[in-house]
Amino acid sequence: MQSRKFGRTGRSVSEIGFGAWAIGAAWGEVNDDDAVAALHAALDAGVTFLDTADVYGDGRSEKLIARVMKERGGERPFIATKAGRRLPKQTVEGYSLENLTGWIDRSLKYLEADTLDLVQLHCPPTDLYYHPEVFERLDRLVEQGKIRNYGVSVERVEEALKAMQYPGVVSVQIIFNAFRQRPAELFFAEAKKNDVAIIARVPLASGLLSGKFKADTKFETTDHRLFNRNGEAFDVGETFSGVPYEVGLAAVEKIRPLVSGDTTMAKFALRWILMFDAVSVVIPGARNPAQAVSNAEAAELAPLSNEMMAKVKAIYDQDIKPYVHQRW
Repeated sequence: MQSRKFGRTGRSVSEIGFGAWAIGAAWGEVNDDDAVAALHAALDAGVTFLDTADVYGDGRSEKLIARVMKERGGERPFIATKAGRRLPKQTVEGYSLENLTGWIDRSLKYLEADTLDLVQLHCPPTDLYYHPEVFERLDRLVEQGKIRNYGVSVERVEEALKAMQYPGVVSVQIIFNAFRQRPAELFFAEAKKNDVAIIARVPLASGLLSGKFKADTKFETTDHRLFNRNGEAFDVGETFSGVPYEVGLAAVEKIRPLVSGDTTMAKFALRWILMFDAVSVVIPGARNPAQAVSNAEAAELAPLSNEMMAKVKAIYDQDIKPYVHQRW
């Protein structure tokens, strides 16, 4: 496992991290034993970056991470959480100092931590990025010692570019994968210029890029890939990266021949992301130890050739770009 510099925090993290949404909720049923085993497997494989949120299972994900930390002892990995989605309705006014403090205090309790490594505003409304007082509140929480660093998790490239204008923002989490390539244009260059860490989320397009799904694949009623297919519960870009399911399946079949040897499509898709040096860490989810180990193994793959990267880009340009590029 290779490490990458995490922006200007002074920390380095494993280039493959662990996305803990799936062990919290909204990806079908995952029992506690499988979730804990997945976390242990990822950490045993060299993962040193865990990403969670206070709303993943209403704190379940954070509590499971705390349990694993207690079981392992020793040096803790870099643990990032998020705040803001517990609001009943997303408004800028909801990001008051009182609310921010309450959310962060709960995460401190659930993660059993004295200070949070990183708190990210969790896909807040776009207008929030035009309210510097919200970021000043986060500065106060840093001064109080509740958090070491703060960043943002965004839906749109424009939000990411605006967020970086605030000097306290050390990281931006954004959807980036072979089906969502727009961030690699202007945003990546600006992030490098500003020494802002990039966390690449939804790296497998909600599993589409694993190559395991078919037109008749059934998803559980508790899985957002069923209940948010058209954006019924939250931004549709979070599910299959906003790509219509059948369109994504067809594009996957064009990528499949590019995957050689015993490499899986999922590992190939993760290695594709690691080809971009602006990315600090990519955070695939895992619901069991086998998935966690497989994700970590993607870091061992040889770099993809320029020819291979061009072929993936051509598939995106032809089949996927019209649906997602300007939207996010």
